[in-house]
Amino acid sequence: MKIAKLKICAGFTLVETALYVAITSILLLGITAFYTITLESRVRNQVVTEVDEQGAFVLRLITQTATNALSIDAPSSGAASSLTLTMPVSGDSPTELGLGGGAIYVREGAGSDINLTSSRVIASNLSFRNLTPAGSPGVIRISFTLEHVNPAVRREYDYAQTFYGTASLRQ
Repeated sequence: MKIAKLKICAGFTLVETALYVAITSILLLGITAFYTITLESRVRNQVVTEVDEQGAFVLRLITQTATNALSIDAPSSGAASSLTLTMPVSGDSPTELGLGGGAIYVREGAGSDINLTSSRVIASNLSFRNLTPAGSPGVIRISFTLEHVNPAVRREYDYAQTFYGTASLRQ
């Protein structure tokens, strides 16, 4: 007579299964955290780049406009929140640079305001200080702050930068 041998299937014990689930959960949690941090860093870098590029553009445009001007009309001395320049082309005079509605604008002659900053940033603290010494054509000090719009109040969108520059008239 033959005795039948029973095959016992090798399986996992409850402890082994719990251990595998725990290790897998920790790995997935680590991967998810890394992915989230990577996405937040990417968004943060985009925000910083946008504010810095817009600030550099506005500062370059203001200094170039002031450098090409014939004279500084306002402020005549001290500081003001807008700058008025007489330009070589009569149709562009007066050229005014200022702050309105959270944006830095330029107005040439009788034209309308042209925003220099986008709706993704808020401009504030725009200041023009006339530093012109006697007998020189004109020197103006510029400063302003740009802050990224953050409607959801998320940490990675929270960024502001203050920009400074100086422009001298060519004459």
